[in-house]
Amino acid sequence: MALPAWLLLLSCLPAAALAAQPFGVDLNGRPIDRLAPPGSPAIVLFFAASDCPISNRYVPEIERLEREFTPAGVHFWWVYPNPEDTSEVVRRHQEQFGIRGDVVRDTEQRLTAMARVTVTPEVAVFVPAGTTLREVYRGRIDDRYISLGQERPSAQRHDLENALHALLANHPIPLPGGPPVGCSIVPRSEP
Repeated sequence: MALPAWLLLLSCLPAAALAAQPFGVDLNGRPIDRLAPPGSPAIVLFFAASDCPISNRYVPEIERLEREFTPAGVHFWWVYPNPEDTSEVVRRHQEQFGIRGDVVRDTEQRLTAMARVTVTPEVAVFVPAGTTLREVYRGRIDDRYISLGQERPSAQRHDLENALHALLANHPIPLPGGPPVGCSIVPRSEP
């Protein structure tokens, strides 16, 4: 899928340039200026959509990974990039699926551009590098979905989990074994 021109332009900017403005807003409309406390080894952005069945099926897996890696200082965000995911819709989604993690509405799709993601669910992992963020992983969570409509009973390869273990062990981070499968991110309308 081709990215809109404005998204391509934003994706060319370094993370530091994007960070000069808020990354997004919380569910009360307050800007989110920092994605992790100082000293955090990594930030995981899980791009979700309230109406994407594939994204919704990954809620338990992301919560499991969050429980596993948060004690090591990894910070997780549930990122909602689609314009129709208003604060009210996201709150209902959180209640329906029992989501308890940190949420950011990517109202300007800055995180979407920074991570260069195109579907939900898709993840991006960043490491703080001074005042900037460096992406070290982007792609699928695991290989559970082969293609739209084609799903394994359970994942055989846990791409995100393997990447986080490698990162924390200071080993080379493996690339995802295939493309993410999910629902297209809806480009925001220009004002």
